[in-house]
Amino acid sequence: MRVKKQKRHRRAVRFYTACFGFREPFKIFCDGTFVHHLVVNRITPADTALTNILGAPVKLFTTRCVLAELKSLGASYQEALNAANNLFTARCDHETRKSAEDCITEVIGEKNSEHFFVATQDADLRRSLQKIPGVPVIFGLRNALFLEQPSSFQREFAKSSEEERLHMTDLEYNMLRQNKKRRLSDDKQGDSSDASEEKIDDVSQVQIINTNVKRNGSDVKDKVRFKRKKAKGPNPLSVKKKKKKSGDTNFTTSGKENKNGEGTVRSRKRSRKRSRKNVVEGNA
Repeated sequence: MRVKKQKRHRRAVRFYTACFGFREPFKIFCDGTFVHHLVVNRITPADTALTNILGAPVKLFTTRCVLAELKSLGASYQEALNAANNLFTARCDHETRKSAEDCITEVIGEKNSEHFFVATQDADLRRSLQKIPGVPVIFGLRNALFLEQPSSFQREFAKSSEEERLHMTDLEYNMLRQNKKRRLSDDKQGDSSDASEEKIDDVSQVQIINTNVKRNGSDVKDKVRFKRKKAKGPNPLSVKKKKKKSGDTNFTTSGKENKNGEGTVRSRKRSRKRSRKNVVEGNA
């Protein structure tokens, strides 16, 4: 049962955060009956118990009218009054004291702009708050706290508001039409400027043709001259170095006169050393 209860509460909190913009920390508006129920059933600390229900941090609020009502109930509600004095005080702007029910309904208003969770034990107040869109209600049962599920009215209101968001309003539709007219007028002005530029280009081209005719001295137009690409040299890295030819030198390898007869060249042949044995045989 506890798991199902937590799932229901999380689903309800998700509905209010997605459809009505509730944000953490959640603000809980407590009336005197709810504070008295917490004190009698020893549900303390109250903020921790409410945090466990909503799954997020909370802040507890009350008003001066609620405090005045608890004070008027006598000594039996003194402990509840002391506990309510520790809560944050919401602004109600009532010069004369009103009942807690009237004060809460005025603070909540028609759309609950402050995004309050209302915690009360008053059944009539809970039924009236369910007819206001975006007002979640919390109540206690013995030592347990519960978050009421969104009413059918609140679900229908959320669905209709979502459909309205998908469609354009009259103001948005008129703004869209005006923007479209402006774009069309800008496009027409751009077309007219382009046409004037084209006329200027045509006139300049005619002048260029006339100058070409005068240069030739005849009515024949010059041919279009294309720029020829010049042959580029080979890649120096891919070309081998030239070898020197033997005929270009001034001397030969034999050590004799070269072909041009420009002197002699020392012979490069090395004379063999005669062995001592050959010399002896020759002398003999």
